[in-house]
Amino acid sequence: MRALIRFGKRDRLRFISHLDLQRFFQRALNRTGLPIAFSQGFNPHPVMSFASALAVGWTSEYEVLDVKLAREVDASLVEEMMRIALPEDLPVLEVRLVDDRHPAMMALVTHADYRIALADDGASEILAAIPEFLSRDSVPGVRKTKSGEREIDIRPLCAELKAGNGWLDARLKLTERDTLKPDVLIAGLAAIAGATAPSARVHRLCLLGDGESGAATPIMELSFKR
Repeated sequence: MRALIRFGKRDRLRFISHLDLQRFFQRALNRTGLPIAFSQGFNPHPVMSFASALAVGWTSEYEVLDVKLAREVDASLVEEMMRIALPEDLPVLEVRLVDDRHPAMMALVTHADYRIALADDGASEILAAIPEFLSRDSVPGVRKTKSGEREIDIRPLCAELKAGNGWLDARLKLTERDTLKPDVLIAGLAAIAGATAPSARVHRLCLLGDGESGAATPIMELSFKR
C-alpha cells in the first residue's frame, strides 16, 4: 500500500532546496506515528519519492510525495497526521491510497502547468511575443546541462501558452528525456521580441500525465488498470 500526498510549497519556503525538502519530509514522516515502510540496512529511512523536483525559488500547489506504507490505513488519517507534522507553508492538499502495483508517480509525469509572473520591465514585450511564438513550427532555445549548454527546439515542448495581466500560463514538457523550464521559455520569447528576458516568479499549478483518452490529466487522478 502507498500513500500519494499532494502538497503545496508557499512563498516563505521557496528557497528551500529539493534535498533539504527530502530531509524535512523524512523527519516529518517519522513524527506522524503512521505505519511507514522503512528501507533496509544500517541507516533505515522512509521509502518515499517525489513525482518531480521543484526548482529553488519556485512555489507550487501541486507537488506529490509517494510514500510506501507497512500496512493499510485510512487516507483521512494520513492526511490528518501529515497536516499536524508539517508547517502551514507546506499544506497537505489531497491524499490518495493506491496499491503497490500502481506505477511510480515520477514515471507518470509528462507535463507541468506553470503560472509565470513577469517583472514590470519587459513584461509587455514578452507577452506580445506569444502569438508569434505559437505561430512558429520551431523556436531555438538553450538548455543547460551538466556537460554544458545545448541548443534545442523549444516549440514542440510547449503544449499551451496564454497571456494574462503581467503573467503567462504555460503547459511545458516534463519528462526525463524532454523538459522545458520556464526560464528557457521566457528567454525564447525574449529573443522573438528582441528584448531582454525579465526576471520572473514561477508557480507550479499542476503535474500532468496521459489519461486513458490521451488527454493531459492531473497525476493524482490517473487510474491504473491491473
